[in-house]
Amino acid sequence: MTVTVEQFLAWRILPRLMMFVMTVMYIRVIEWGMSLEDLSTQQSAMISVCSGSMTGAFAVWLSHEQ
Repeated sequence: MTVTVEQFLAWRILPRLMMFVMTVMYIRVIEWGMSLEDLSTQQSAMISVCSGSMTGAFAVWLSHEQ
C-alpha cells in the first residue's frame, strides 16, 4: 500500500496537529494564570493575547475544515 502526496494532504494531519498543539498551549497558559496569586497587567495581557489567538486560529480552522 502506497500513500500518495495527495492522499496524505487530504488527511489534513498538519492542521490538526497544529490545533492540538495550540489547544495544549492555551490550556497550559490558563492553568499558569490561575496558579498565580496576583496577576500583573503584563501577565493578564499575555493571557488575553493567547485567548485571542486561539479564537482566531479556531475560526480559521473551522472555516477550512470540510
